[in-house]
Amino acid sequence: MRNVVGVDVGGTKVAATLLGPRGMGEHVQQPTRLQSGEELIDQLVEVVAAAAEGAAYDAVGIGVPSIVRFETGEIAASTNIPLRGVPLRRVLGERLGVPVFVDNDATVAALAEAHDDQLAPASRNLVMITVGTGIGGGVVIDGRIFRGGSGGAGELGMTLIGLACEPDVQPSGDHFPQPGSLEALAAGTALDRFARAAAVSAPDSVLGRLAASGHQIVGADAVAAAGAGDATAMAAVRRWAHALGVGIANAINTFDPDEVVIGGGGATAGALLLDAAAAFAMGYVHPGLQGRARIRLARWGATAGVLGAALLAVHELERVPT
Repeated sequence: MRNVVGVDVGGTKVAATLLGPRGMGEHVQQPTRLQSGEELIDQLVEVVAAAAEGAAYDAVGIGVPSIVRFETGEIAASTNIPLRGVPLRRVLGERLGVPVFVDNDATVAALAEAHDDQLAPASRNLVMITVGTGIGGGVVIDGRIFRGGSGGAGELGMTLIGLACEPDVQPSGDHFPQPGSLEALAAGTALDRFARAAAVSAPDSVLGRLAASGHQIVGADAVAAAGAGDATAMAAVRRWAHALGVGIANAINTFDPDEVVIGGGGATAGALLLDAAAAFAMGYVHPGLQGRARIRLARWGATAGVLGAALLAVHELERVPT
């Protein structure tokens, strides 16, 4: 394996690491510079150099929370970082002097999850669902990233799981997430809503007493209370898990993967989320597909994005040798 640098760009932090024959190097992490696209590009150049620590590298892979036109590396749409319309592959390639490959952050995280602890390929067909403030997704088919026709495949959060298909139902325009979408019903913000509603409806519950004390209820409170056995909180978490379970079932019915992996901040809920979501999913999976796909939590955790970005560079160098 040649030396490459992987970079994970998020709305709050940028992380980078060197990946080579000896494995991953030390992670470099900085708060994301969101003032302008120019400042963020300058930061990407800096973190690549810091991660490399003077070592030579052959390519850079970058994961961004955006829809990316992969062949050009243009950021087609982005809500969290100021790079919309930027041909990032060309711009950074000129700055760094090596090939640069840019893809969606959840997509490259899925690529990382398709590899085991020794970085050997472990899953040929995998769907990853990242549960955080929003819902992201990535798809690996036959060991390679599936991007679709324009690079935007894998936006699983936009799939509709609860939309009433009545004649008078109209799209909500440019507002995303759309009502009834997986993101609207299963993201961390959805659990925040469910937890606050539970606190209001059950004032004598753990969540109700927290709210009465002036505490601003968030989803993590529901997870903690559910873990302690509070029935009201458990119901709120189950509602959240049910929505995610429908999304998992859709992924299985659509892609017939070997694995569905749950990552992102929501995965810290552990078995409280996973077990319920997996059980709900089986109720919606086609009988011919039941029992085949493994549903699990992400193995790489917060490292998945930066590792996946590095593996993206490795794969692309192998596909088109430089």
